[in-house]
Amino acid sequence: MVNTAVVFAVLVAAIWGAESEYIEYNTTQRIVSGKINVHLVPHSHDDVGWLKTVDQYYVGANNSIRGACVQNVLDSMISALLEDKNRKFIYVEMAFFQRWWRQQSKAMKIKVKELVNSGQLEFINGGMCMHDEATPHYIDLIDQTTLGHQFILEEFGKVPRVGWQIDPFGHSAVQAYLLGAELGFDSLFFARIDYQDRAKRLKEKTLEFIWRGSRSLGSSSQIFTGIFPRHYDPPDGFTFEINDVSPPIQDDILLFDYNVQERVNDFVSAALAQANVTKTNHIMWTMGTDFRYQYANSWFRQMDKFIHYVNQDGRVNALYSTPSIYTDAKYAANEYWPLKVDDFFPYADHPNAYWTGYFTSRPALKGYVRVMSAYYQAARQLEYFKGRNETGPNTDALADALAIAQHHDAVSGTERQHVASDYALRLSMGYAEAERLVSSALASLVNQRSSSHRVNPVTDFQQCPLLNISYCPPSEATLVNGKSLVIVVYNPLAWNREDVIRIPVSTGQVFVQDFAGKKIESQLLPLSNATLTMRKHYVRAYIGKSPGGDELKYWLAFPVSVPPLGFSTYIVSSSKQSCHSSTISKMYRSEGSANNNKSIEVGQGNLTLLYTADEGKLAQYVNSRTLVKTSVEQSYNYYSGNDGTDKDPQASGAYVFRPNGSFPIKSNHQESLTVLRGPILDEVHQQLNPWVSQITRIFKAKEHAEIEFTVGPIPVDDGIGKEIITQFKTTMKTNKTFYTDSNGRDFIKRIRDFRTDWDLQVNQPIAGNYYPVNLGIYVQDSSMEFSVLVDRSVGGSSLEDGQMELMLHRRLLHDDARGVGEVLNETACIANKCEGVTIQGKLYLRIDPIGEGAKWRRTVGQELYSPLLLAFTEQDGDNWLHFSPSTFSGIDSSYSLPNNTALLTLQEFKNGKVLLRLAHLYEIGEDKNYSVTASVELKKLFPNKKINKVTEMSLSANQERAEMEERKLNWKVDGFTEEPKVVRGGPVDPSKLEVELAPMEIRTFFIDFNPLQTVTEAENHVAM
Repeated sequence: MVNTAVVFAVLVAAIWGAESEYIEYNTTQRIVSGKINVHLVPHSHDDVGWLKTVDQYYVGANNSIRGACVQNVLDSMISALLEDKNRKFIYVEMAFFQRWWRQQSKAMKIKVKELVNSGQLEFINGGMCMHDEATPHYIDLIDQTTLGHQFILEEFGKVPRVGWQIDPFGHSAVQAYLLGAELGFDSLFFARIDYQDRAKRLKEKTLEFIWRGSRSLGSSSQIFTGIFPRHYDPPDGFTFEINDVSPPIQDDILLFDYNVQERVNDFVSAALAQANVTKTNHIMWTMGTDFRYQYANSWFRQMDKFIHYVNQDGRVNALYSTPSIYTDAKYAANEYWPLKVDDFFPYADHPNAYWTGYFTSRPALKGYVRVMSAYYQAARQLEYFKGRNETGPNTDALADALAIAQHHDAVSGTERQHVASDYALRLSMGYAEAERLVSSALASLVNQRSSSHRVNPVTDFQQCPLLNISYCPPSEATLVNGKSLVIVVYNPLAWNREDVIRIPVSTGQVFVQDFAGKKIESQLLPLSNATLTMRKHYVRAYIGKSPGGDELKYWLAFPVSVPPLGFSTYIVSSSKQSCHSSTISKMYRSEGSANNNKSIEVGQGNLTLLYTADEGKLAQYVNSRTLVKTSVEQSYNYYSGNDGTDKDPQASGAYVFRPNGSFPIKSNHQESLTVLRGPILDEVHQQLNPWVSQITRIFKAKEHAEIEFTVGPIPVDDGIGKEIITQFKTTMKTNKTFYTDSNGRDFIKRIRDFRTDWDLQVNQPIAGNYYPVNLGIYVQDSSMEFSVLVDRSVGGSSLEDGQMELMLHRRLLHDDARGVGEVLNETACIANKCEGVTIQGKLYLRIDPIGEGAKWRRTVGQELYSPLLLAFTEQDGDNWLHFSPSTFSGIDSSYSLPNNTALLTLQEFKNGKVLLRLAHLYEIGEDKNYSVTASVELKKLFPNKKINKVTEMSLSANQERAEMEERKLNWKVDGFTEEPKVVRGGPVDPSKLEVELAPMEIRTFFIDFNPLQTVTEAENHVAM
């Protein structure tokens, strides 16, 4: 009937001489008070790797996987914007835009800059990628964002105003305050939140709110936050890529299917529906989704028409917009907004689909990213000390590789295997160049400070990137002809550091001396079978051949003392007399004693661990200094991954953790444990089964235990995917409460089966209580706190009082139907023979009296993130002792940063400016001694340079902090009660040059030096 009427109308129109003619669409931007304003925000969500690699996505290669070409998106979008000055577009991922920009002509660059200056093209978020929020470390988030923001500033002179984290699978407190407010962002938008949370917020109109992510910084670091009502695509019926099925506006009166009024009605209806769940008369439509606008005109043609006809209709107002314009409109409404604290983890999109598996997925990649992140920080420091060289080796390639590795389908572990391999390859290439820089920088520093009479200047240092699998050619080499092995130990922290290093050696006839020729006590520890097996297999996998011979016998362990931002030198020499050699560890084996009352004590310092003699299990933790004495047990278990064959077809996969039963991993042979004892440390070796083993280390001078676990290859020949966990159990009464870190920064209180913002309906009591852990997890009761620190991102929880568990590895056989379309079944292949990947990692545990644990978590947490860097060279005899400097420190030799602060960044920029970031490590109330304002003396950080000017910047160093604070929007908070006074460090006095840091504060500065003048102790007044 309707079709007949339309045909009749067209025939009548034709009879009366109607003509098809050009229509000039009125797309003028305007906001109309008193009407619903529909902000149309054209965007394309371009993953920096996922199903294809970053470069495949850019050039449009490998389209059998997906027909996506970002180059087409950018070409097409720019062309469409140039056609109409009212059109707008936002772009997010600088890794792609930078690739495109490099290829453009000068003429095109001028046009694009005009689009940016006019506001037609706006950079949003502005990092190299849209980073994940669960699995990266906060320093990596800062670095990848800074890299993108500096590119935008250098090329366009612009500063992004808005955060756009539309796709990550849960959202962190650190994202809100640090990667939001501290960047100068006025707002933050995203799509994914728990389905129960979304339902409540839709009902209560609380999808938009003020988020205070930091307990310490409070309202000084809050941000307006908006969640999309459904996802980051348009409402149903308004997607217009070439092959999309939404009906276009057909407004040619001479053609069939004329539908202007029908489509206007659809638009108004969708707008009213969204307005009903949104405060104020402004709503945002995200006009785009993954890899859209490859033919941009198909979108803009329709949006032109909708704006034109909807505004003619007059019931609502439509306009081209950006999130910045939308934010300003919301702010101008002078509305009160609800308050949000803590974070948005865990995320579930379905009752049985908690996206908590990816907290652990691809643990090898997660570990590699963390190791490379630490190396990058150290390499940047050495690059600064040596002097940046644009033509020689530098840190740029590693910076780029680390930046895209923070993408929400990279370090998250949710990409396809060939894409994960691509991220790892880029990291290894970046490392190779940075390694050359580090070697030359160390050689330069050594030679600069050596005696002018030195006979053999150092020309090169070797490093050992495979030391984690016990492979280090320079330390394993046999010392002949009186040569000695020289080890330079670099400390990237701005504190004095006492630690123990371990290197593999091929003989027990060695001894260690410090830089002054004093013999250092050292210890030899035989390698475990698991260590040797992993070394043999993975060295061949990495370098294509087995490690030379079967010479490797021991780990050589010895204590080192290293100054801040500096190095110490140690010499390993051959010993002809065994009485001069390192101490070989004494070995004790427990094979199931018949006397069940006996226990095995391990540890010769303040910390002692007790193991049962009959089963060889950890039983008790004793610290003689703090008088902590408590029972503690450790076990390994696995969850069988749900295969999705029950009533709900949801399987466990790369994203989703859906366990289907828990099973203990027990020792399947009599030899329960082997104990090695020596003057430096004790080790407990345990082999639970052929694919799970661990070494527990108790250092004489430390009060925590180090557990090195080796898990894999996980067997799946029984057809069951497995998710491996380790559990620690105590008798502590923890009242369902535990604490996990946010991106390695703030600790957030978690309560089992509870959410702050809504009444949780518990469907998955295990997966629904898992949280991301990047630094550590702890529980406490009225007398003690039990902490476990990690060496990479993992998932963790406390599922019973007094218990903590961490997921270490996952190998699954089913896809979880969240888009990656590939099973998470990582393998390592040698000569066409493949087996499941083996993971070796470390956990660190300590039990303290209540209120005393934070100091250990924060101090050791920094040391774990920034391990000592080792470099090796050989020298003739004692040549080094005669001519080398004793030590080097890049800061004043009498100075060390306060114990509650850290130097995060020391980097020389291309323009010669030096970027300095300093951080306070504690939250308010976290520690009775250290949760106080600290002071850092810049003159002592740069003792031999004349400081001309110190300029405080935003976190990404793209605007002056003072200007950022001046522009900050002052939002009204609903039901707001007076908060405790927020403390911030004051301005830097140009005379004293001291930086104050309040709890959880990170401050960023550009330092300008006088290149012609050095100072020793003179006081200098500088410009600020």
